[in-house]
Amino acid sequence: MKKTFLLLLTFTLFYCNDSDDRINLTVYNPELTVLENLDNGVSAFSITEALGVASLYGVEYAGGFIYHFDQAAGFLYIASDYSSIGPSSWGDHFDLTNSAEIGAGLANTQQIVDGNLNDNSNVINGLEFGSDDYVFKIVSDLEYQNYDDWFVPSSGSMKAIYDNVHSQDQGNFDETLVYWTSTKDGYAPFVMGFNTNWGGEVFLGSCFNSNGVMLVRKEFVAQD
Repeated sequence: MKKTFLLLLTFTLFYCNDSDDRINLTVYNPELTVLENLDNGVSAFSITEALGVASLYGVEYAGGFIYHFDQAAGFLYIASDYSSIGPSSWGDHFDLTNSAEIGAGLANTQQIVDGNLNDNSNVINGLEFGSDDYVFKIVSDLEYQNYDDWFVPSSGSMKAIYDNVHSQDQGNFDETLVYWTSTKDGYAPFVMGFNTNWGGEVFLGSCFNSNGVMLVRKEFVAQD
């Protein structure tokens, strides 16, 4: 009888320990923070289902601060201030109208880099900047926080960064700066200041100014 009891006890201890070892950390755990769940590999879809999408916003993750979750495409959008390099120039002056949509910054940034490869001194109202030391080339070539897929946000993304992160007193953004966006209407680029007194709205700026640099990237999220 004593031997049977000891065997049963040994089996119970082993079984419990084996079960503990097999706890699935990728299942949402309400005892942990949103960041801890993400770091454990919990899907943003699971977190959103449990807490709502706003719970993701402002969380510092994957190189910056989450400001948008595109659930249809499965991407988290992440932003970070990069004004430590100082004010940056726009680049060549040429005619381009592109998208304001959230997520369009990747294509916008590439369009502007491609446009700078042309000789814009021969186009109407065109001007050559004369070097690769301009915001879109700097950002597209950048490796920062162990990521190399940064781009300049569209005006729609900049608005979302302000509304979903900065206005909630989160993020690392500089209220003294006007930031470039990658959205352009003809010859005029859209820019945005993060001073709360300005109302958090984008407005038309000038390609001849130098402004602050905002970085964004997107992180793919697998659905459960």
